[in-house]
Amino acid sequence: MSLQIKDLSKTFDSIPVYRNFDIDFPESTITCILGPSGCGKTTLLNIIGRIMVPDSGSLIGFDNKDISYIFQDPRLLPWKTVMGNIDFVMSRDIPAEERKKQAGWLIRLVELDAFADYYPSKLSGGMRQRVSIARAFAYSSDIILMDEPLKGLDIALKNNLIRSFSRIWQSDRRTVIFVTHDVDEALLLGNEIVVFSRPPVRIVTHERVELPVINRSLGSDYLAGMKKKLHRALGTPLHSDFIS
Repeated sequence: MSLQIKDLSKTFDSIPVYRNFDIDFPESTITCILGPSGCGKTTLLNIIGRIMVPDSGSLIGFDNKDISYIFQDPRLLPWKTVMGNIDFVMSRDIPAEERKKQAGWLIRLVELDAFADYYPSKLSGGMRQRVSIARAFAYSSDIILMDEPLKGLDIALKNNLIRSFSRIWQSDRRTVIFVTHDVDEALLLGNEIVVFSRPPVRIVTHERVELPVINRSLGSDYLAGMKKKLHRALGTPLHSDFIS
């Protein structure tokens, strides 16, 4: 099963960002989207998330799907604790004790059980982002949209967050659409990797990563070979993962 976007068109200031564009997103899969800055990656998320209306086109399979977001900024409620932020997005149809149990499970998966009663101001940036990951899964969504949530973080912190996300996703395989500018992030997290061109957007390449996340190493021949393909498709130097 897949979610489909057909014949999508969207223009800004007479510039066609999408023109008769098609893409499929396999369900229960993490699809990573790479592409040059300004090519329309976030625009696509906004259209899927119903924040923006396309000029034309069809979104097939998205009706009645609930969506949660993970942004670059964690956007936590400062007056609520880690536990409170996660509980806040959970359905009130779930009894309070069950909500606490589920929230506690998510907090343990992102390795913040010692910080459940802390407020966001007392957490590091990486810890706050781990809370935002747990919160996205706490909300009973079908699709998780990720808009460059690891941008600007150091390599060790990125790897920690990728492990946290993967740990939860292995237990709760939502459909994930992950926009990033970083080839390494896509290789470490994605099941499917799609490279966009400059506008009007077309798909330059679509790669499938067969290795389980827990077995991935950027030093492996398999991922090194795929990294070369992705940089070639992006037209960026192999030594740099930043797409300007």
